[in-house]
Amino acid sequence: MTELEKGPQGIRRGRGARERILGASQQLFRDQGINHTGMDQLCAVAQVSKRTAYQHFTGKDELVAEYLRRYDPEIMSEVFDRTDLTPRERLLAAFDKSATVTQEATPLCPFIAAAVEIHDPQHPARQRAHDYKKAVAERLSETAREAGATNPEQLGEQLALLLDGASARTRVLNAETLGTAAAIAAILIDNAIPTPEPSTPPSTTPSTDRSPLRAIPTTVTP
Repeated sequence: MTELEKGPQGIRRGRGARERILGASQQLFRDQGINHTGMDQLCAVAQVSKRTAYQHFTGKDELVAEYLRRYDPEIMSEVFDRTDLTPRERLLAAFDKSATVTQEATPLCPFIAAAVEIHDPQHPARQRAHDYKKAVAERLSETAREAGATNPEQLGEQLALLLDGASARTRVLNAETLGTAAAIAAILIDNAIPTPEPSTPPSTTPSTDRSPLRAIPTTVTP
């Protein structure tokens, strides 16, 4: 029989308490920020008791770290794992709006937002944000290497910086900037990947061979 627990309003709930807590955290952290969201409000929105919340998470720090982990656990797999695109096309696909981890109005990357709000570099959420951003740059570098970039690590870092800058600027200006970022990315990619030299077609010029063999007369004078 399914184990039940009672929420703060006396509503009997099933084992989905953990998912409701994470769903509430995603909504509240995005809309009003991590620091402005308390556990009391989280529990009220999730309709669980604080006792239940602390059974699933040791505290708010752990909850914030798990909230970030669930945003993009596969590191943009919808871009980097596509087999229908060339490596160069996958680099550009990273700038598609549908591929970013936030798609709401005036988005800000949740990893950047967490790093801005949480000052302690040892905080588990800061560690998660650090690891995620490093992983994105590494995947960009790997794809740049596949595409034949002369310096794939540099190109990966440039594209990662461009992605983060577009996210922040979109939030500040309340205007879409990924299109501009994609145009800049295309220039960076073209400059970093050498263009193959066209093969030289065989010559059609009549032969002017004057080798000694051709100078030998074909008849003998008596």
